[in-house]
Amino acid sequence: MAQRTTRQPGRPRWAARSVRPLGAFLARHSGPDAAYGTRLVLAAAAAAVAAVPFALALVLVQSGWPPLYRLDRGAAQRLHESALAHPAWVRVLEFLTGVLWDPVTMRLLVAALVVWLLIRRAWRLAAWAAVTALSSSQIGLLVKNAVERARPQLPDPVSHAPGFSFPSGHAMTATTSCAVLLLVLLPMVSRAWRPLAWVLAVTTVVGVGYTRVALGVHWVSDVVGGWLLGLVVVTATSLVFQAWRADTGLPRAAVADGLEPELTSTDPEPPVDVGAHD
Repeated sequence: MAQRTTRQPGRPRWAARSVRPLGAFLARHSGPDAAYGTRLVLAAAAAAVAAVPFALALVLVQSGWPPLYRLDRGAAQRLHESALAHPAWVRVLEFLTGVLWDPVTMRLLVAALVVWLLIRRAWRLAAWAAVTALSSSQIGLLVKNAVERARPQLPDPVSHAPGFSFPSGHAMTATTSCAVLLLVLLPMVSRAWRPLAWVLAVTTVVGVGYTRVALGVHWVSDVVGGWLLGLVVVTATSLVFQAWRADTGLPRAAVADGLEPELTSTDPEPPVDVGAHD
């Protein structure tokens, strides 16, 4: 005698029929890669949601805390006086911030890195780099429009910049871009040269912040805000990548070794056997 299938009370037949294909679809497309993609998107969204209250809180501290207010005003005044006294130095700063360390330059470097990773078939690392860079750009724009902080208004300005002031887009882009380049390329650098790579990255990030304040287009707190938000984005997406490694049975990579030490091999990201991890 055939066994009859009982239907849960109150549950329509069309709902039961629709759940079965959905369950089958999720079963076929589940596994470490699917979890990695979901976590990557959720981490980027969480960073975007957390960025706005974080930025607003930081601006409130800046506007109401006298020591930070004096720091902003004092640094702007001193560096502005130095810029007025050294026009040649201003031209050097404008080259550094407008060409060498410009956000467009930094993003092009990351884009070239993503293409190189795709050629090496490091698909998930390429996705991490792209999502990190794009999230940084969008979060920075979102916070700028939410805070709407005016840029410094100085007598006889030596440089100009459009848009709002907090956070510094240059500082945030430099932070995320240098972090992406470091965390991806460190496995390709010998251990003897890795300290130099870190020095170059830190010099770039700090140098970008200095140029923005020295040219009078940002407050010190704008630059610090850009650094902090950039670190938030990189940390969030890096944790997602580490979670994917754990899901696939790979060991946790130390920061000093980069996100994917296997990048030096000919096949850094072999296909994952989903059945082996069920």
